[in-house]
Order: sequence, then structure tokens, then C-alpha cells
Amino acid sequence: MIKKASAVWKGDLKNGIGEISTETNVLKSAPYGFKARFEGGKGTNPEELIGAAHAGCFSMALSMILGEANLTAEEIRTEAQVTLDKQADGFAITKIHLVLKAKIPGASEAQFKELADKAKAGCPVSKVLNAEITLDASLVG
Repeated sequence: MIKKASAVWKGDLKNGIGEISTETNVLKSAPYGFKARFEGGKGTNPEELIGAAHAGCFSMALSMILGEANLTAEEIRTEAQVTLDKQADGFAITKIHLVLKAKIPGASEAQFKELADKAKAGCPVSKVLNAEITLDASLVG
């Protein structure tokens, strides 16, 4: 399986603007740029998109792992906090902290934590990232 996304950039780093699109057109010419990345301006940025991809991938992986344990979540809510740090050789994503709140009838706290850790390690997006990935998992309800 191959999924596609594309980006177009015009101009210099600080004043230029880019557009990001996905094969499915969920994102179609979505603006991104320096101001959105570093100054809170309008548009998206690569770190935000990686965070969304990681949160979505992790949530789906957890759903699969719960199913293997004969559990079904009423809700899995995941936030990915992506840290971009300046280093000697430029910027790097150094950490992603996942914050999970899930409602899973019949799951014990210990079982939930074990399955959530398994999802964190097994999620394809987790596997591709060269960053420290941490998790706070809360069973609610």
C-alpha cells in the first residue's frame, strides 16, 4: 500500500508560503508556512500534521489491540504533543507525548495500561519516528 501527499513551496523561508495536499483531498492546498510553524500564524505546519497522524495511528492501533483482547472502546481520545527543538545542526522533533483518555467497558487499569503501551510501540507512525515517545493513559468512565 502506498499513500500519497504533496507540498508546494513558493518564496523564501520567512515570507514564503506553501500548500499541502493529500491523495484523498481531505487536505487540499492547505496553507503552511514559517508563521504557522514558529509564530502562531494561520495555516498548518509539519509538526501539527505529524501529531495528527500519530494520534490517529495510535488510536487505531489501540482499537485493534483492544479487539484482540475482546474489548471494545466506547471512545479513544488521543492528543499528540510534538516537541520541536533547536539543536546545533538545526531543528529536530525530539519528543512526542501522547495523552490518551479512553472509555473501555470491562478493562482493568492494569490491562488498559499494558494494551496502551503495546499500541504505542506497535503503531506504524511510532515506528517511523526518531524521537522519544511517551504516553499518559487514563481510563475514564
